[in-house]
Amino acid sequence: MVMWGDLGTMELEILGMNFGCVLSALADTKIPEKDCLLPLVSKLLGYCIVAASTTVKLPQILKILKHGSVRGLSVASFELELIGYTIALAYCIHKGLPFSAYGELAFLLIQAIILIVIIYYYSPPMGSKTWMKALIYCGLAPTVLAGKIDPGLFEILYASQHAIFFCARVPQIWTNFTNKSTGELSFLTCFMNFAGSLVRVFTSIQEKTPLSVLMGSAIGIVTNGTILGQIMMYQKPTLKKEKKEE
Repeated sequence: MVMWGDLGTMELEILGMNFGCVLSALADTKIPEKDCLLPLVSKLLGYCIVAASTTVKLPQILKILKHGSVRGLSVASFELELIGYTIALAYCIHKGLPFSAYGELAFLLIQAIILIVIIYYYSPPMGSKTWMKALIYCGLAPTVLAGKIDPGLFEILYASQHAIFFCARVPQIWTNFTNKSTGELSFLTCFMNFAGSLVRVFTSIQEKTPLSVLMGSAIGIVTNGTILGQIMMYQKPTLKKEKKEE
């Protein structure tokens, strides 16, 4: 949408992003002001994260399918991650935040569900406990996503999702440490998770999202960064051995 302001400045708005002040500054051969440029950059980065999130877990899914193995993967980590994505997405929708501030959660949730199904398939035969967890999730998730729960409980759930995401990474970090190997973990997926958390801190500050949302991204930087470091550290010896054998 193109509009003209009171002072004759052009306002070009696309998907909530105002390009008008930037274009006006460039037309006058000036550098756009900070208050004009940062919100635009934040929105653009937000939509970039959303776009990238559509394939962020694809490398992990393809790696499992290629090797037909979930060696070195912590099932509990992926289960907790699924719960965390569900709560986070429901909260952001409930709060009415702009899609650019949380859109990636929708795509991550879908991919997390697919990943859990694949992990269950390649894991040992599922017992009654696993089936029970799956049924409970399928029963409660639609209610949470629809926001049909007490507002106070919603706040408690969202506050707990930071602990859930943290605990989701701890089993995987510990498994990597004890095995001195990252198994079938995908470097690309972990790197994209880390980069996404890093960028989301900036966009959360610019979008003035609740502090709890910002904390979630900060926790993501620490935990995803740790796993990324483990992948880089534990894969180096393997690469050296392969070179020697050649």
